[in-house]
Amino acid sequence: MPLATQAIPPTFEQAATTLAAASSEVRALRIRGAGTKLGWGRPIEPVDIELCTTGLDRIVEHNVGDLTAILEAGVPLAVAQRRFATAGQMLALDPPLGPADEATIGGVAATGDSGPMRHRYGEPRDLIVGATVAFSDGSIAKSGGKVIKNVAGYDLAKLFAGSFGTLGLILSVSVRLHPLPAGTTTALGSASDPGVLAAAARALSASPLEFEALDVAWRRGRGGIVARCGGSEHARRAARAARELEDLGLDGVQITGDDEPLWERQRSGQRSADQAVLRITARPSLLPAVVRAVDACGGTLVGRAALGVSYVELEPDAIAQLRAAVPSAGSATLLDAPAAARSEHEPWGALGAAELELMRSVKARFDPTGTCNRGLFVGGI
Repeated sequence: MPLATQAIPPTFEQAATTLAAASSEVRALRIRGAGTKLGWGRPIEPVDIELCTTGLDRIVEHNVGDLTAILEAGVPLAVAQRRFATAGQMLALDPPLGPADEATIGGVAATGDSGPMRHRYGEPRDLIVGATVAFSDGSIAKSGGKVIKNVAGYDLAKLFAGSFGTLGLILSVSVRLHPLPAGTTTALGSASDPGVLAAAARALSASPLEFEALDVAWRRGRGGIVARCGGSEHARRAARAARELEDLGLDGVQITGDDEPLWERQRSGQRSADQAVLRITARPSLLPAVVRAVDACGGTLVGRAALGVSYVELEPDAIAQLRAAVPSAGSATLLDAPAAARSEHEPWGALGAAELELMRSVKARFDPTGTCNRGLFVGGI
């Protein structure tokens, strides 16, 4: 991708000026953070300017008593988590962070990325209570605030979360924090019947045990449920979860307190350097059908058992087969893939005319010149 200019502005005003200049000169611009998800979306057309947020790297505030913080977009999420941990707190987002933990909070927010903790705490749009953004005309806007119950203004934070930088630039976010669990214990069990696995996931999701994460995994005809408990009674609740797994017919039920490697494997299953990864979204009740489709394609699966969100890794030449086998009520978004597969397959899948029209109208409202991340979505949104 040839670049005429790479801009790394250190201030909001300079970032907004860069956007305005690109817009007035009708120059295509790409917004990026640390570059850990540059392969997501449609292959973007060549750009004139790459606007990097890595110069916006300040933790502006950490309000320990209020459990909130304000982070500039270029702050690496791992750096922020270390800061929060010194106060016994965390930002409850745990997506894969890249080989060197370099993923930024702005990039995580803009792509709507998440990990196993989504089960209890939600995704970026649920944890961001305010945002400051820059538009392609150079204006800067702020919505929400730094308190959890602030509802003032238009909720730009939720609109920009998952927008992939197509509407403008996230400059900073105000986030809600949570207490860091004093300890964790995980219960796990396995099954070779997708129906048994799905039934166990539904039963645990309805239990009163309040899991930090509740995941499913599947590989070569066999899968498992992993349920993580946190807080002062984590070991006792994990033991209870293990008994429930046994009652639900799962095999090889275990309890482990040294559980971080297990959850790191779940996170790493969401990304691949050389294979294709698709995010499947379907009702939790359709998990058996999704698992059978994955098996038929020779893929592997990790995902959020109670939310109907699964990540499937498979050979790129099996992408079309998986999409054809996924239940019609579900969707399959292509995330990671080699360049040839990204050119061959529409990453977002099929969208209806009404959905496309809505996307185009929002794009026209916030980026009328089409300056930001042009062509990333379907139909050149």
